[in-house]
Amino acid sequence: MYIIVGLGNPGREYENTRHNIGFCVLEKLAAKENISVLEKRHKAIIGKGIVGGQKCLLARPQTYMNLSGESVRQLIDFYKADETEELIVISDDVSLEPGQIRIRKKGSAGGHNGLKNIITHLGHDSFIRVKMGVGEKPAGWDLADYVLGHFSSKDREAVEEAADRAADAIRMIIAQGPDAAMNHYNGTKKSGMGSGKGEKIAGAAENFSGKEEDRSRTQGEQEASAGSH
Repeated sequence: MYIIVGLGNPGREYENTRHNIGFCVLEKLAAKENISVLEKRHKAIIGKGIVGGQKCLLARPQTYMNLSGESVRQLIDFYKADETEELIVISDDVSLEPGQIRIRKKGSAGGHNGLKNIITHLGHDSFIRVKMGVGEKPAGWDLADYVLGHFSSKDREAVEEAADRAADAIRMIIAQGPDAAMNHYNGTKKSGMGSGKGEKIAGAAENFSGKEEDRSRTQGEQEASAGSH
């Protein structure tokens, strides 16, 4: 059984933030494959169905980002999945422009605390990940503030389109293998979508006032919410 994990933070205050793009892709995939993701188990909200002709489990960890590995470890152990071939993790990536997708079969966390925690709990970094571009943070900005903020309207358009393509990419990973999906989707971006560096800075500035009120949360939640690149 394939286990497809979209990373993000639980709670309405984090909906549609850059850090929650993993949840967004998972929702797109669930809608395309008519899979209901409602059951609460293994520190996640899960749903089972068929993707690419194979049995799959879709999961949104509810642990906050930097403890995502706790849920993933429980899922792997309970369903006896081969994490090197049957685990697919979807995460945000500030090194990619909004609208870009990058699929990898292994690799370091790249500063992303959600991936770092998964690697810690698995004991290795050999698992498939689908990285979703959210754009580079503007100079002088705190990274946690940036990833917990919302996209500009132009970047949101690019990201929504990329999330739809990422759902198709996951189907290809399962049906044809990760190499085929990497060749087809890595680095691609729909023409005319996304934004330039100046536009990203402006968009981030517009959303500064809408960032999460993370400062008022407990230190544990602050660290979990800020679990990022």
